[in-house]
Amino acid sequence: MDMHIEQEIRDDLRQYLEGRQEIDSHMPECPDLEQAWALVGEDYMPDGIREFANYPTVSLGWIMFVGMAMAYYWDTAWDTYGHEAHIYPTLRDQRGYDHMDDYIMGEVLQLSEAERTATRQLVAECASRTYSRLSHAGLQPGSCDAFRGYIACLHQLYLMGIAVQLRRMGYHMTQLN
Repeated sequence: MDMHIEQEIRDDLRQYLEGRQEIDSHMPECPDLEQAWALVGEDYMPDGIREFANYPTVSLGWIMFVGMAMAYYWDTAWDTYGHEAHIYPTLRDQRGYDHMDDYIMGEVLQLSEAERTATRQLVAECASRTYSRLSHAGLQPGSCDAFRGYIACLHQLYLMGIAVQLRRMGYHMTQLN
């Protein structure tokens, strides 16, 4: 069931983000960042699960901000951050979980106020769409399938955060023939 929901979420987010010209039709392939997902996701899980009951869109959306930060680090300082085993706690602990979005947008990505507003709205819409899909997937709350579905959602939002940030930094993905 989780692979089905992951594909649905991937397709929905890709269509939405591509329509807004936030990503290219060909998704970026960045093995360094994909490999980092295992630790990022594992480190994120306790915070994400704790927040999900009361703030599901925050729980989902914050991982997209983390993906954006990871893409930025990959482009600017991967020699440093690529060897840091636990990047997520470093991001979170700067201002705490509740203000991690502000820290990433302000200190890591150095976005203007207008860019922060637009990014916050973009992430909120992606998280809301994802939460809606997860809610309507027919997964029994608290079940193994629901847990796997949640992980699938986080994974796709992380990847979309990477894709959005790479495009914003001037990387344009085209398929090679």
